[in-house]
Amino acid sequence: MVTIRRAKEVDRQVGAGEVVGLLGRNGMGKTSTIMSTMGLIHASGEVEFNGKPLHTLAAYKIPQAGIGLVPEGRRIFPNLTVRENLVATAANRRHASNPWNLTRVLDLFPKLGERLGNYGNQLSGGEQQMLAIARALMTNPQLLILDGATEGLAPLIRLDIWRCLDELEALGQSILVVDKNLSHLLKVADRHYILEKGRIVWTGSSSELQSDTTLQKQYLGV
Repeated sequence: MVTIRRAKEVDRQVGAGEVVGLLGRNGMGKTSTIMSTMGLIHASGEVEFNGKPLHTLAAYKIPQAGIGLVPEGRRIFPNLTVRENLVATAANRRHASNPWNLTRVLDLFPKLGERLGNYGNQLSGGEQQMLAIARALMTNPQLLILDGATEGLAPLIRLDIWRCLDELEALGQSILVVDKNLSHLLKVADRHYILEKGRIVWTGSSSELQSDTTLQKQYLGV
C-alpha cells in the first residue's frame, strides 16, 4: 500500500490490513519518516501509495489520497468544539459502504460523546488523543498513521487507545504506529521496523522481536 524508498531500494512498506510498528530511540528519524510521507518535509527518496507517487504531491493532497495522520502532539483545533473538530475533516472519498462518521467514532470513544460541546483546549491530554484519532478516522483513510500513540498519557487512557487499535486491526484497518510501549505494540502489530540514525537496521515480526532481548537492548533500550 505505502512504500518508502531510498536510493531505489524498498526501506519501509505497509500492506493492506497490516499493523506495522516503527521503532527506535528518540532522534532516530521516526517522526521525520512520517513527516516526509505526509509531504510536510522534503527528504531524498520516493514515497508511493497504491502504486502512485506521493512525494510529488502538495501536502494537502496526501490526506485526500487516503492517509490519515494522528500527529505527535495531537494538534487538534483548540478553538473548535469536539464536534467541530470531527466534522471539519469528515470525508468519504472512497465511498465506503460503512464509513466512519460521528456516530461510529463516538461509539469507539464514548468519552468524546460527553464532551461534544467542549472546546479542544478544554480537554485532557487523553481526550485530545482520542479526538485526534477520531478526527483522522473521519477522513476514512486507507492507511492510519499514529506518531506517539500513547506517549504522555495516563495508564488507563493508554489501555483505551490500545483497545481502539485492537478494534481497528480487527476491522482490517492498515496502521503504521510509533510508540515506546513495546509490550502492547508487540500484541497489536504484525511486524516492525527499527530505525537507527534514519536507516532501517532490523525488520521482522512481533514474535521475533519479542524473543530477541539483545536486539531490544541494543536499539530500543535507554
